[in-house]
Amino acid sequence: MSVEAVDREAATSSRPCTPPQTSWFEFLLEESLLEKHLKKASPDPLPVQLIVQFLEQASKPLVNEQNQVQPPPDNKRNRILKLLALKVAAHLKWNLDVLEKRAIRTIVNSSFPVRLAKPGPPQLNVMNQFQQEKEVTDNILKVLKEQAADSILVLEGALKLNKDLYIHTIRTLDLLAMEPGMVNGETESSTAGLNISTEEMQCQVCYDLGAIYFQQGSTNFDLYRNARDKFFRTKELISKIGSSLHCMIDEKRLAGYCQACCVLAPSDSSSQPSTPYSQIHSCLRSGNYQELVKIFLEDNRMPTLPIQFRQSVLRQLSQKAQQGDEVLDEIYFKVCACNNVCDVMQGRPVGVQFTQMFLRPTKEKIDFLLEVCSKSIHVENAPESSKRKMAYFLKNLCLGLEDLQFVFMISSHELFIALLKDDERKLLIDQMRKKSLRVNLGTKLITSFYDIPALASVNIGQLEHQLILSLDPWRIRQILIELHGMTSERHFWTVSNKWEVPKVYGNVILGIKDNLTSDLVYILMAKGLHCSTIKDFVHAKKLFAACLELVTEFSPKLRQVMLNEMLLLDIYTHEAGVGLSGERPPSDLISRVRGYLEMRVPDIPLRQVVAEECVAFLLNWQESEYLTMHVPHSLVQTNPYVKLGQLLAATSQDLPGPKEGRWAATDLWEIVVQICSVSHQHKRGNDGRVSLIKQRESTLGIMYRDELLSFIKKLREPVVLTTILSLFVKLHNNHELIVNNVTAEYISIWPSSFPNFQSSIDFEAVAVTVKELVSYALTINSNNHFWLITQADIYFATNQYSAALHYYLQAGAVCSDFFTKMVPPDVYTDQVIKRMIKCCSLLNCHTQVAILCQFLREVDYKTAFKALQEQNSHDAMDSYYDYIWDITILEYLTYLHHKRGETDKKQIAIKAIGQTELNSSNPEEVLQLAAQRRKKKFLQAMAKLYF
Repeated sequence: MSVEAVDREAATSSRPCTPPQTSWFEFLLEESLLEKHLKKASPDPLPVQLIVQFLEQASKPLVNEQNQVQPPPDNKRNRILKLLALKVAAHLKWNLDVLEKRAIRTIVNSSFPVRLAKPGPPQLNVMNQFQQEKEVTDNILKVLKEQAADSILVLEGALKLNKDLYIHTIRTLDLLAMEPGMVNGETESSTAGLNISTEEMQCQVCYDLGAIYFQQGSTNFDLYRNARDKFFRTKELISKIGSSLHCMIDEKRLAGYCQACCVLAPSDSSSQPSTPYSQIHSCLRSGNYQELVKIFLEDNRMPTLPIQFRQSVLRQLSQKAQQGDEVLDEIYFKVCACNNVCDVMQGRPVGVQFTQMFLRPTKEKIDFLLEVCSKSIHVENAPESSKRKMAYFLKNLCLGLEDLQFVFMISSHELFIALLKDDERKLLIDQMRKKSLRVNLGTKLITSFYDIPALASVNIGQLEHQLILSLDPWRIRQILIELHGMTSERHFWTVSNKWEVPKVYGNVILGIKDNLTSDLVYILMAKGLHCSTIKDFVHAKKLFAACLELVTEFSPKLRQVMLNEMLLLDIYTHEAGVGLSGERPPSDLISRVRGYLEMRVPDIPLRQVVAEECVAFLLNWQESEYLTMHVPHSLVQTNPYVKLGQLLAATSQDLPGPKEGRWAATDLWEIVVQICSVSHQHKRGNDGRVSLIKQRESTLGIMYRDELLSFIKKLREPVVLTTILSLFVKLHNNHELIVNNVTAEYISIWPSSFPNFQSSIDFEAVAVTVKELVSYALTINSNNHFWLITQADIYFATNQYSAALHYYLQAGAVCSDFFTKMVPPDVYTDQVIKRMIKCCSLLNCHTQVAILCQFLREVDYKTAFKALQEQNSHDAMDSYYDYIWDITILEYLTYLHHKRGETDKKQIAIKAIGQTELNSSNPEEVLQLAAQRRKKKFLQAMAKLYF
């Protein structure tokens, strides 16, 4: 033997040997082989395959010498084969789920929605396998439905049996083979089989009958009653027989069937338990809405109703209320309140409907809401987490109310008192007082308290309380004089921990030798700053004016501080008032802003926020010439915000312009790159190796990234915002891992690379910044189509395709009057259309893909045809054919539907082709108008879908 032959033999012998499959005729030769085979863990062939083989061989017809087909003979061989098939079925315990899947239960299962697996790319010449399987399944279902009536008669007849059943086992089949003459007699073979009790048989049959009746109930409502009776009979039998090996019933699905039947076909019988579902639907049908509210209140104690069901009932009430029934408005609120409190207790956010209904609260609404809250929680034995949820809800409810009378109703309720601690209630009252300065929540209590003769310490406490509440500068001064007259050892600026003054000011103020003056200046400034923060500019101005008048007498330094703060206050006042409507600030205010930036008074404590707001103010009101030409050079070198503002102004002025002259853009690019860079800190170990242990923001930049972002969010001028946004987008796109670039207006003005910094750029932080900037820009102007396209690109790059489509469509809508005009080509570029196509494709909206392929300058037939071949489409499919104007695509659709045998869809495509305005003989102008009209209608349909 050659060496090669030896190697082949060794290789063959080393492979694992698969045992040969047992042939059907071997079971005829050895009687005991069948039982041995069936006892194997993984028999090959499988039991069901064996049955098929045995019956095929036993039923095989014969062909005689004259080539005539004869029926299979009734000989010993065929009888044994049939007996073997029965033995295999007996081994499977006659389980029809295994033996015969095409039974009446298939009709029921086919009515349930199933997510189909996506087939591979179909072949146009040959009908794909998926389509063939679908047709076979449909044909089987059609036959089964035609025979369903006969099957139901058989099952109904089975329910009339009143004695136990015995089904054959392998042993009884052997006995049957030995006693062929006693098949119907009471022999051992007819009573020794597997016993199925009458109750078990009826239980399974009732369940299957109930399922088919329920499935047919949509066409014959009386069948729902039959289904109800069968399902409740099944429940009775299950409770009687307990667990059973022979009943295969999904008890969870049975419970769902019973609940559905109670709603669709309620029973008059008192023996059947009434569920909350049936009670609620009964109330809705009869109009007994007060009982409906009671059911929801009761369910709030121990929630059993799913939130989806609660919302469904609320929608029904809303629809009825919109038809003009005023009584239902009250019921709608009560059910909404029950749902909302249930949401709060389960950790879900407060609903929008409830918030809208509480914009105009009434005493009755407050009373009912408190009743719902009281019934939804047992304070004595409720867990701490539930108490805190309810407490936060009541607290936020108070903060959202304008009328203090309603606040008193809630804050004086026993549930509120039990859930909130004393300090929490006191803090809430303080917040409410600051919110509504005209009404003092504690007036009644304080007045009655003053009537009691008090000690000196009590008087001090009362005065301190008044000092905290007062916003009148004169009254604050009088209180401080009284307090210092009682004790000269204390500083009263420490009375409230809410009084905060910047450290750069605090050191100067607390350096005043006179304690009374020090307290007065500190408190006036702290209260003024707080009022400015909460946008109470009227009181802030009074407090600052009084403080300015006071410090002018003895401190030029503090006088300048107050002038700076009043300038900042005037900026805030204008920007929050008439500035929002576009009214330019007075020239005096602009001059003061310039004067602040040019100020050269030494040793004046300055807050960086003042310079920041001044620069943002000048940028917002297009004072670019001052920032670029007249601002002092020394100020640019020392103040980072002035430097940043100057570069932003200069860059914005250059737009559009020659790229060679954009020195400001290059400088701004380098500054932002430095701000977004990170530095690496290394450590040398004992073995001499150097390892990276920390990465932090670089200190090379003129400011930190969060400071830059805070400054940008003060800008409102569109060109300036677009400039800085395009810079960050360009920086984001330069990351080597970016696959899908984000687009922005003016992105071409920035340098294309930065070799000195790329390795240290924090691109993750840049990506976050881009998202924040776009979101902020859209709050300034939600109709800027360039910003909308940028937002869409961000969603596209992060695989959020539905959101991306929303913003792509919104960008087109805002510049075409909701698609009543044509979208400008610089908005819907080929790149945008291709991204919309990819979004639709990944959302399985393949018909939309094909239509969008027409929007390209050159129609992408390859993509369109491939999309139309997809059968697992999640869009309206043939309903969109009216939006197709390209005859080639319509002809392809006709051909495709013809190949698939889809006659109805083929007719729709033919009808679309036959429209006269699409006739290729028409003038080009007519064809263009037809295409434009379909574009508009399609985009409007898409907008309704995604908005």
